[in-house]
Amino acid sequence: MSEVIVVTSGKGGVGKTTTTANIGAALALEGKRVVLIDTDVGLRNLDLVMGLENRVVYTLVDVIEEKCRGIKQALIKDKRFHKLYIVPAAPSGYRHQIKPEQIVKVCEQLKKEFDYIIIDCPAGIENGFEVAIAPADFAIVVTTPEVSAVRDADCVIGLLDSNHVRDHKLVINKVRPEMVRKGEMLSINDIVEILAEELLGVIPDDEDVIVSTNRGEPIVLAGRSSAGKSYRDIARRIMGQNVPLVDYTRKKGFMQKVFGKNERGYYYEA
Repeated sequence: MSEVIVVTSGKGGVGKTTTTANIGAALALEGKRVVLIDTDVGLRNLDLVMGLENRVVYTLVDVIEEKCRGIKQALIKDKRFHKLYIVPAAPSGYRHQIKPEQIVKVCEQLKKEFDYIIIDCPAGIENGFEVAIAPADFAIVVTTPEVSAVRDADCVIGLLDSNHVRDHKLVINKVRPEMVRKGEMLSINDIVEILAEELLGVIPDDEDVIVSTNRGEPIVLAGRSSAGKSYRDIARRIMGQNVPLVDYTRKKGFMQKVFGKNERGYYYEA
């Protein structure tokens, strides 16, 4: 059965689009049929992150305005992954307002062909947010260990609940283990307690992510990247596999696994 996942955040710059691209790529590596939809009209970035910007012919808006022969004509296949496609957003300067019922219709068509439909939501809580979450079965809230990002994530979680998207989990991005150990950055436990949210995954701050993004190559293709491994683990959890979380902040081992669970899922030892 197909699942629609929206990846959202309360503010920009937390790695939401990178998370969308890498979770989608990781699911495709697991043999799943995946399509990524960029709903950030006028500020599209997903095709750049995926290195597919030169292959864009039709966009999500073209599909909605019936300027192409349906959704299949707008699909861009990523040749590095057997079953991964994207639907790009409209280019910079375009101001078409997509309606929630229109994106729902697009997703209903895609459900016939794909296991996972992952929507890259615009940052923040403007009109684009309500459009992107309209067809969602499940939401991934991306934040970083910064007070402002966590506060904005809390706001987004409340909005998801009020819009009847009550199945959501948390991804904490750009974690710096040494800063956490020194008390200079919010710990994983701190963030989980503040947001009262189940943890889907933690992505360590990894310079290779910047390099891969600039090259248009998902980090999941980098065999030795800790961030790539984390995204692949998240994909397996989405598929229902029991994959223990890794504590990146413990001194005894950068890849040491957690020792237990709490009511919201796996926890991190201090």
